[in-house]
Amino acid sequence: MKRLISFCIFSLGLLAAASATDKRPADYVNPFIGTTNFGTTNPGAVCPNGMMSVVPFNVMGSEDNKYDKDARWWSTPYEYHNCFFTGYSHVNLSGVGCPDLGSLLLMPTTGELSVDYKEYGSRYTDEQASPGYYSNFLTRYGVKTEVTATPRTGVARFTFPAGQSHVLLNLGEGLTNETGAFLRRTSDCEFEGMKLLGTFCYNPQAVFPIYFVMRVNKQPAASGYWKKQRPMSGVEAEWDADNGRYKLYTHYGRELAGDDIGAYLTFNTREGEQIEVQMAVSFVSMENARLNLDAEQKGKDFSRILDEARRRWDDDLSRILVEGGTDEQKTVFYTALYHALIHPNILQDVDGRYPAMESDRVLTAQGNRYTVFSLWDTYRNVHQLLTLVYPERQLQMVRSMLDMYREHGWLPKWELYGRETLTMEGDPSIPVIVDTWLKGLRDFDIESAYEAMRKGAVTPGAENLLRPDNDDY
Repeated sequence: MKRLISFCIFSLGLLAAASATDKRPADYVNPFIGTTNFGTTNPGAVCPNGMMSVVPFNVMGSEDNKYDKDARWWSTPYEYHNCFFTGYSHVNLSGVGCPDLGSLLLMPTTGELSVDYKEYGSRYTDEQASPGYYSNFLTRYGVKTEVTATPRTGVARFTFPAGQSHVLLNLGEGLTNETGAFLRRTSDCEFEGMKLLGTFCYNPQAVFPIYFVMRVNKQPAASGYWKKQRPMSGVEAEWDADNGRYKLYTHYGRELAGDDIGAYLTFNTREGEQIEVQMAVSFVSMENARLNLDAEQKGKDFSRILDEARRRWDDDLSRILVEGGTDEQKTVFYTALYHALIHPNILQDVDGRYPAMESDRVLTAQGNRYTVFSLWDTYRNVHQLLTLVYPERQLQMVRSMLDMYREHGWLPKWELYGRETLTMEGDPSIPVIVDTWLKGLRDFDIESAYEAMRKGAVTPGAENLLRPDNDDY
């Protein structure tokens, strides 16, 4: 369903209407807005409400950075003033105050192979970003990097110089406080695996796996694993030449697991040769990650996927068409609208399967199942905007919230990929559901909604996840 809304912002002197000769709404978006001064947004490639985002990771590995995730509390994979790039993270949070996700780090390098991120990182220039796209140039390696995304997958295009080139997949680093990963080579050009994520905002039990499949479009000359070996002492240390260091597994090709592991692929590249790296994720299984990859990228190259991402953003942003005012004012408006359409994002795979709320079960969604309900941030205005401009999406979000109640017994408070983090206070689901009903979007189970709201209101504090201080009231 598409709506064209006449929208007036009198303080900016903008009047609704559109001219065929004007720039498209996506042309006004500046993804670098919010990436400094603790804005915690990022300039990565993402589709509207997409599960996948591919984000430049520049917050670790060098004292040249202004902000480092390991030196202070830090919640975002990118900061505009930083200068040391250590790869692209896949599936990220935008605009949050606690660190999580920001994992599956993909990095191109050249020359002698190094798998230590403090050694293989690079400064960069020529940053470019627009909806669905990000690019930079790695000065250390002479490599141009570009990324784009589909709703559930990402693709990177690396333009290499002549010589020995590498693609690194680092599963040990990221923003999550959780550790542990699994990795398996399934063919010369494909790896699959799992990374454990979670512990968002002090909740040590809000943990969940992300499954992935990575595929390259050229057979490598060599590939293998690495793992950071534990520090040893005494005679034991004398037996292991890799004691406390990164160990390369060059003659082992079965499964690998550990806290700090990764995979490397080495290529002999021509000057200007481009290698594309596809990455798909699922919160259900590795098989479903592969299903997502085949469904959303089969028969498509980087340019086509980028065109499709761009069209998705143009379609969504064009629901509000603005003329008048200055280009700067339009940039402010459309960038804000762009940010409002990143979360909540879809959770279900292309076959509809998703992890049930606070459960080991896997269910099948009817329509879209949404996740990342940072409701104490969004109950005031984001959902009210969605009810007016994207009503079919808002209705699915309310249905997702009620399904969470049926699966878990409580409405969401700050839900993250099927886990309840219990962050912040109150019942923020209530004003969202009530406002949706009052705006005339009523195709959901209002009896279950009332039942869920009443449970949160009357349950004693000791048994109440939403209102632990309820007894005082």
